[in-house]
Amino acid sequence: MEEKTTNFQAFDEIDTPSMDFIKDCVHCGFCLSACPTYLETGNELDSPRGRIYLMKSALEGKIPMGGSLVKHLDMCLGCMACEPACPSGVDYSRLIEAARSQIERRYERPITDKLQRAILFSIFPYPKRLRFLLPFLYLYQATGLRRLVESTGILLKLSKKLATMDLMLPQINSSNLFSSMPNFMPAKGTKRHRVATLTGCVQSILFPKTNEATIRVLSENGCEVIVPGNQGCCGALSLHSGRISEARNFARSNIDVFEKHGVDTIIVNSAGCGSAMKEYGEILKDDPNYANRAEKISQKTKDVMEFLSEIGLSGELKRLKCRVTYQDACHIAHAQRIKIQPREIIKQIPGIEFVEMPESELCCGSAGIYNLIEPEMSEKLLNRKIENLKETNAELLVAGNPGCLLQIQKGIKQEGLNIKTVHPIELLDWAYKGEYI
Repeated sequence: MEEKTTNFQAFDEIDTPSMDFIKDCVHCGFCLSACPTYLETGNELDSPRGRIYLMKSALEGKIPMGGSLVKHLDMCLGCMACEPACPSGVDYSRLIEAARSQIERRYERPITDKLQRAILFSIFPYPKRLRFLLPFLYLYQATGLRRLVESTGILLKLSKKLATMDLMLPQINSSNLFSSMPNFMPAKGTKRHRVATLTGCVQSILFPKTNEATIRVLSENGCEVIVPGNQGCCGALSLHSGRISEARNFARSNIDVFEKHGVDTIIVNSAGCGSAMKEYGEILKDDPNYANRAEKISQKTKDVMEFLSEIGLSGELKRLKCRVTYQDACHIAHAQRIKIQPREIIKQIPGIEFVEMPESELCCGSAGIYNLIEPEMSEKLLNRKIENLKETNAELLVAGNPGCLLQIQKGIKQEGLNIKTVHPIELLDWAYKGEYI
């Protein structure tokens, strides 16, 4: 009597993980020591090759949508640390994005998870909606209501995810409420380049000083800077969470905006945003109206530290006496392969004592919205990061991503450490102005 086998249909034909990419994996295990979640759990299915095995099983109809497939793919940070470690060149980012798109469209999540994700994706990619919330967040903090809520522990009793969202809130100042960006900044001295800047969603609302510092430093280095006023979300949060169709729509809108300005380079100061814009050519390769245009935008996109390293710093950098360490934001170090350039620039600032942080390349647990939807694993990775940070005795931690800065600020606050966090472009801005804030 023949044994009956079940042929599951976990995936459909829309944005399916490539079996050719899956076959590139030779199961050598080099990715294991690079994967933060595997280092924490020791579970093979929480490693890149384990997740690739699950994708292959799903494509072959051996496992259903749900269960281990969703659990272990959700646990992935999407940090891409496995890619530089892989001798076979497995394109894991394409695999995890495609697999997550299947989950987002085909898996029925619990109602609380669906609601949380719906709220996050209806707010974070939309700067105008974030700005609308700012006065309420300001009052929540300024009136002492936040301290009262935290002292009662009520949020933790209601939901760990809700408590994590509260802890991740940065300090909202009155300057956040009234910040604005000029649409144009002339180059200082001889014009060397004409560039445009992506202002970002979270970056523009919660970290306006980073954007302001970016255009000042670019101007100082001979760049005529355009800041398109009608730009929108780059699509990074959507792309890295499996909402690929939504990401494509954001990409098309931004392509329409940026290509009008005829700039040499598009400057990005947020790790995930830069990584996503460099993927425009890939995610829109099958769109006849946008494929070529998307590829041109991708080729023009550069991280701000990558760009400054290429053109070389100009102007006088004044002395800043402080001990600095650097956190490799995952989508700069692993996805964009930019590691040396930020360090070299920081070291050019007179008076800086630069010290490497142990495991600086290991994810801090932020990873877009990961710290909000997977708070337990995120907290483990943050604790590991803070222990490594303590070893540096640094006064200042520098990172090129707003999510990393928020996450690490949270850990510093919890430990009561006297360490400031800042974007490297702000450190450069201080050096040009001769102010250590």
